[in-house]
Amino acid sequence: MITTIGVRDISRNINLLQNYDYLDIEDKKTKEYKGLLISAKYADEIKVFLKKKLQKERQKELDEIMQFAGIASGDTKNMTIQEIKEKRVDL
Repeated sequence: MITTIGVRDISRNINLLQNYDYLDIEDKKTKEYKGLLISAKYADEIKVFLKKKLQKERQKELDEIMQFAGIASGDTKNMTIQEIKEKRVDL
């Protein structure tokens, strides 16, 4: 089961989470979405999912940076990203 609660409702009754799979949290005054509370039975699955997602994002950023890694020193000489990575591993 799923529901939306206010920030204050959490501090008043933390046991709400026992009845739901997750809770959407919003500021009742501004209707601004604040986040998500997940039941303990799903916590491990969510942690694994987020870890993989963050690793992909970091790898993407690193790949973008590596494209330009050797340009400043002039040692890439129009190499592809794969060639640059291979060269960096060999060092």
